[in-house]
Amino acid sequence: MIRNYLKIAWRNVLKNKMFSVINVFGLSVGMTCCMLLLLYILSEVSFDKHQEHVNELYLVRSENVQPNGEKMDNPRAPAPYAHALKAEYPEIVQVTRAWQNFLEDKALLTVERPGNAPLSFYETKGTHVDSTFFDVFTYQFLEGHPTAALNDPHSIVLSDVLAKKLFGDQPALNRTIRVGGKTGHNQNFKVTGVVRDESARSHIDARYFVTFQVGWIGDYLRQPEHDFTSNNMFYHYLRLRPGTDPASFEAKLPAFIEKYARKDLKIAGYDKKLVLLPVRDIHLFSQIDRILSATTSATYLYVLASIAVFTLLIACINFMNLATARSAKRAAEVGMRKVMGANKSSLIGQFLGESLVLTFLGLLIAVAAVALLLPFFNQLADKTLTVDDLLQAHILGGFVLLALLTGLLAGSYPAFYLSVFNPLDVIKGRFVNSVSATALRRGLVVFQFVISIGLVVATIVIQGQIRFMKEQPLGFNKEQQIVIPFRSAESRKAYTALKNELLQDSRITAASGTAYYPGILNPSDMSVYLPGQTVNEDNVVKTNWVAPDFMSAMGFQLAAGRMFSNEFPGDTNYKMVVNEATLRKFGVPLEKAVGQRLLFNNGGDTPGSVEVVGVVKDFHFQDLHKAIEPYAFFLNLKPEHNYLIAHIEGKNAAATLPFIEGKWKSLVPDEPFAYTFLDEDFEKNYAADARTSRLVNAFTIISILISCLGLFGLAAFAAQQRIKEIGVRKVLGASVTSIVGLLSGDFVKLVVISIVIATPLTWYLMNRWLDDFAYKITLQWWMFAGAGALAVVIALLTVSTQAVKAAVTNPVKSLKSE
Repeated sequence: MIRNYLKIAWRNVLKNKMFSVINVFGLSVGMTCCMLLLLYILSEVSFDKHQEHVNELYLVRSENVQPNGEKMDNPRAPAPYAHALKAEYPEIVQVTRAWQNFLEDKALLTVERPGNAPLSFYETKGTHVDSTFFDVFTYQFLEGHPTAALNDPHSIVLSDVLAKKLFGDQPALNRTIRVGGKTGHNQNFKVTGVVRDESARSHIDARYFVTFQVGWIGDYLRQPEHDFTSNNMFYHYLRLRPGTDPASFEAKLPAFIEKYARKDLKIAGYDKKLVLLPVRDIHLFSQIDRILSATTSATYLYVLASIAVFTLLIACINFMNLATARSAKRAAEVGMRKVMGANKSSLIGQFLGESLVLTFLGLLIAVAAVALLLPFFNQLADKTLTVDDLLQAHILGGFVLLALLTGLLAGSYPAFYLSVFNPLDVIKGRFVNSVSATALRRGLVVFQFVISIGLVVATIVIQGQIRFMKEQPLGFNKEQQIVIPFRSAESRKAYTALKNELLQDSRITAASGTAYYPGILNPSDMSVYLPGQTVNEDNVVKTNWVAPDFMSAMGFQLAAGRMFSNEFPGDTNYKMVVNEATLRKFGVPLEKAVGQRLLFNNGGDTPGSVEVVGVVKDFHFQDLHKAIEPYAFFLNLKPEHNYLIAHIEGKNAAATLPFIEGKWKSLVPDEPFAYTFLDEDFEKNYAADARTSRLVNAFTIISILISCLGLFGLAAFAAQQRIKEIGVRKVLGASVTSIVGLLSGDFVKLVVISIVIATPLTWYLMNRWLDDFAYKITLQWWMFAGAGALAVVIALLTVSTQAVKAAVTNPVKSLKSE
């Protein structure tokens, strides 16, 4: 029987080629989209799931509570927590810490090559860890062994990606690497392990690991005094004993705070609560922007999953609409089968079988399409998915299940609808499409276009917001600014000479040094309060150390007082320039800002004091997701800057780069020349938004394409059904234009209804999306009107092709059978 169903199904596919092609193509496109997004979502939710002890791994994060009740999540803690936690709680098998060098965004790696020049380059993805790291986290060692990999302070473990870059196809074990900057103090490190790169599925995005005993952080940890409140710089990971209830263990942590940190917290003026965050949940923990690597919002995955489901639903709707619309063509067949003894279940089986045949044809096309489109999709989604990911047994099994569900969903209504025809009515010729079937088809078309219009509006809004963020004045000059990093003591010593050499070129109008610059992570801050207040009333102010001419070189605008300059070298003595947000935070009017003193806790009986000598207008030192916060500049007259920023006059900054590189090589010959553009660095903060935009754009086009396919099929069928009516109208004098309007009008009405439904829904959803931005566009009426107009135009173009074809048909052909 099943063989018979499949044979009949295949014959029907061949008999009705146009409708079969529309259905198969629509289903294959819908399944392709669903599969690609499913691969993406599976990749995102699988982060850290490969860890051997994943169910026992937790990050210790803190919820810091200010006296005013304001809460701040912090995934880091002071250094002493690790040993104290391990000693205090037997439930902990092992503790390990991780630290990323926030003082520098990259380290200089050098390998000596006898007979050749040394190989040197900058590497951004390095992490300091405890020697217990590989006892907590699972890595596949390709060379070396995890047990002793980090026992030697001057050992280094490489990812296979970095090992190949450094040593090619040669073994890396026991080779020597010189690590520069504050990461390694230009000392030699022995390679003690090479691990498989896990950046695609781990929140610890590192290409090399070194110990806590080296570099700047090693010097810091060797200092005698470390308390349990200040310098929250370290990620603390716990590996609990199997069977430990995390909630019960977390309930013990307040006692830990009381025992070890309460005294220091009281002095600091805030409270702290420790919370366990499962490592398997870190990647999707968007409450904190970054935990070693950038986190992702789970809501974003829900949006993509919704797009995948809706795209597939649109394809299924096409199938349902075309199948029910063509029911009159199949009615005689159903009537004859019933007369010959076919029961309802066998008819349902037949039509579901036909649906599954079409669906599995679509599946074969979709799998091939996914394999071909993966490189393009990886560019859209910033992923590294491969065909191997697609060909895994559980993935292919999931796709087969998806096709089965799609076939059952697409074919269910037509199967049940066709199977209930009364054979006597059909045979007597009294069968017509029911009102309910027609209403359902119209409702499904409306649903399709509600989704399509919603995606068009989303595209307009997302593009508008991204354009707004790129064009919004930031309060400083970001254009034509070249950023040159210093990543060694030698390069820092060359700062003054390099600056002077660059300023000899008339194309370079300004050059100055800084510890940090807008758009990158700045972890430096201090807590200050007004005279007359207590330490419990302090507020956090971001801080930066800059050369005298940095603020003028960046184009900050002065609001009161003065900026730093060479005329006031005494400003190094606890003087600062603040932004307007600092004044608002403390309620200090602008006219009283200059000379205002702020106090801070310096660990002594008498608080320290800083004086405001100038105020600059607010500027965005973070991206536009975040509101402008208090910020303060301190003067640094020493040539110990992390970056030199040079402003290039004119529009062709690239033409100046060879000159800058030549000066760098003459002053720092042993280090490669590296640079970035400030505007590009700032825009990197919007990478996730740009990725969202690209994906929504692509799937908007696809959803419209699938909707138009269905509309095209329905229009073709409607024209075919009304061919004799059109012939009569033409004989009676109807024009081509009036006939096209007649056939198109019904479909345009459905699109108009879709616009009415989609507008309030999309307005609500896009407002929710914009809530993630502190600075955002306002939704405008034209965004919805434009999306609606586009939908109407697309519908008209789709339907009119069939309407015109029917309208210009010779009426003699249409009526000759009457």
